[in-house]
Amino acid sequence: MLGIRVHKHEGEKVRRKLIELDVLDKNYKVKREGDFLIFPIKERVEGFEIVETEFEPIEKRPHSYREVVDVPDYLRSLLPSSFDIIGDIAVIELSEELMEYGKQIGEAILKVHKHIKAVFAKGSAVSGEFRIRQLIHLAGEKRTETLHRENGIKLKLDVAKVYFSPRLATERMRIFKKAKEGEIVFDMFAGVGPYSILLAKKVRLVFACDINPWAVKYLEENKRLNKTPNVIPILGDVRKVAGQIKADRVIMNLPKFAHEFLREAMLSVKSGGIIHYYGFSHEDDLFGKHEEKIKTVARELGKKVKFLERRKVRPYAPYQYNIAIDFRVF
Repeated sequence: MLGIRVHKHEGEKVRRKLIELDVLDKNYKVKREGDFLIFPIKERVEGFEIVETEFEPIEKRPHSYREVVDVPDYLRSLLPSSFDIIGDIAVIELSEELMEYGKQIGEAILKVHKHIKAVFAKGSAVSGEFRIRQLIHLAGEKRTETLHRENGIKLKLDVAKVYFSPRLATERMRIFKKAKEGEIVFDMFAGVGPYSILLAKKVRLVFACDINPWAVKYLEENKRLNKTPNVIPILGDVRKVAGQIKADRVIMNLPKFAHEFLREAMLSVKSGGIIHYYGFSHEDDLFGKHEEKIKTVARELGKKVKFLERRKVRPYAPYQYNIAIDFRVF
């Protein structure tokens, strides 16, 4: 093969020039000989020392598990294009037809994503008071506890015992940017603390409530891990807590049932305070029914609301969206 031989001190400058000329052969590794480098090239280039030598090919890693997984061709179109990564655990949703090949799919994910150590399939929908789902082990380590990192914080959790979605990291940062120093925040459905721990880095105090004892156990641990003593974990039904707290900002991250807790949220926010409400909606009416419910509850309590922002957070089913509505209460 053809190569260009240069002194190592000239290496970076020559590399950039070869890329600019589109003659650098990126299928092979650069060779080192003492103080010299030899770049693999596709064709001769004037003005350089050309040598003939052998180069070691670069092993191309697949970008997706779908490139290496062993399933029948007629099922390939059913392979999910994405899955959740929580710490070093992958959780994937498989159709009934693909479950027979779950082990192969899990092993393919492990092969392509070296940082993933365990793969599980969703065995049921999120359900019950604790918002958890059954998980089916596919490949890798048989453990469900992990350490997840996002937005500069660490979150220890058990994916089989608590609800957690890594897909809301951007939304959590949006709220963090809106929060102000000195505020008191009430996180009504806190889970292991992805909102609470992050906000505690900025605000004065965060009351973090959850009914799941496992979630509060991990919330306590995450409070220590992230050195956020201004997080106050509360284990219990938020209905019994509401009204005892007066917050500048209330977070209602329970999209399926948040509308049932609007009274509690409005009783817990200061006059002029902000509520971040989440819900599920069909694309034909993203915000209307939720806003009507918010206005109805406000009237019943003798309060007024001002809508500040409406947004689609993410799709969660065909034609269905997880939506957010920010509103101020007076």
